[in-house]
Amino acid sequence: MNTLNVGLPSGSQSGSTSTGLLATAEHAAPLAGRFLLSLIFLMSAVGKSTQFSGTAAMMQSKGMPAAPFFLVMALLFEIFGGLSVLTGFKARYGALALIVFLIPATLIFHNFWAYTGTEQMGQMTNFLKNLSIIGGLLLIASRGPGPISFDARAAKRE
Repeated sequence: MNTLNVGLPSGSQSGSTSTGLLATAEHAAPLAGRFLLSLIFLMSAVGKSTQFSGTAAMMQSKGMPAAPFFLVMALLFEIFGGLSVLTGFKARYGALALIVFLIPATLIFHNFWAYTGTEQMGQMTNFLKNLSIIGGLLLIASRGPGPISFDARAAKRE
């Protein structure tokens, strides 16, 4: 009977059928993860761009100076960082750029400590969601985009 050797490093499993499944997962999972991570940024950019004036007004209500400028900057970070992570092209830089974007956005727009009751819980959920996204981006920044990426293809050519 074949068993799944969970605690072993990649490539050290015995010749079980689970090794093929693990190899496939190790190959495809980074692509799926990058897709899911990039989706929130790309969809958010679409929403911000189609509701530009409303988004700028909301940013101003949170005390953001020069809201239209910072909104354009947010769009650039979300679009280029999101596409970088999605495609795996310079993905480490794209992930770092999205982290740089997320830190102030999280602290300014999901400051749960300034709320009470249900609104505080909602803001805390969004704050923790962003921390989780930063965690996923840190994995890409430290480990790279995985084997199905433009970065991996370029590394093979070198």
